[in-house]
Amino acid sequence: MSEAPRYRIIQSRNEFHAALREALDEVGQVGSRELFLCDEDFADWPLGDADVIERLSRWAMSHRRLTLLAQSFDGVVRHYPRFVAWRRQWSHIVDARALEEAEPGEVPTLLLAPGVVSLRLFDRVRVRGSLSHDPADDIRDRELVTAIWQRGAEAFPATTLGL
Repeated sequence: MSEAPRYRIIQSRNEFHAALREALDEVGQVGSRELFLCDEDFADWPLGDADVIERLSRWAMSHRRLTLLAQSFDGVVRHYPRFVAWRRQWSHIVDARALEEAEPGEVPTLLLAPGVVSLRLFDRVRVRGSLSHDPADDIRDRELVTAIWQRGAEAFPATTLGL
């Protein structure tokens, strides 16, 4: 098996989706303990696709941790029922936080598995970004995620109680 390139440019939505699947495969194979998914609303992510849910399920184990960061999870709940069901099943490893007071563009579009891979869109409109295995990108993205996480409030509960 050949080693993955250290850095790759993303220039389209299809390339972003393919890179996301590739990164999820990699974290599943490597056994990354932590995974961070960040976006304003996850509208352009393929979270409703069965193959993405399957990749997340292969990665998920009780000693793993998935952190979701968004400005709002309303669109996720409305548009991704498969992901909502997956989140409910794996609620014991998922921490979801919302940054409702964040300015537009402040929440990055980012997948980070510390020490493994970083996938980031720098331009959401034109879908331009990078898939990186560079430790410097890993450190920068980890610092960004930590700063955002600290400002967030718990959100996107696994279940909602009705009266």
